[in-house]
Amino acid sequence: MLTFLRGAVQPVMVSRTRDIVHKRNSSIYSKPPKNKIGPGQSFLIMSVFAVALLAPAGWILHHIPEYRERAKTPPS
Repeated sequence: MLTFLRGAVQPVMVSRTRDIVHKRNSSIYSKPPKNKIGPGQSFLIMSVFAVALLAPAGWILHHIPEYRERAKTPPS
């Protein structure tokens, strides 16, 4: 009985997988970009990305003493 179900489901999965791969491949381009990004835009983008990654870690490291004080107080 499992082989019967496997045979019935497989064509649906194959066609669905084929559609997903086709959609993904249609958004991939092999040509050079139409508009080049300048050094100013690159610097801005990399700065925003760095701040987005480092700001939460910096916030946590800055507030470690406060977190330690909260842990020392006995629960009421």
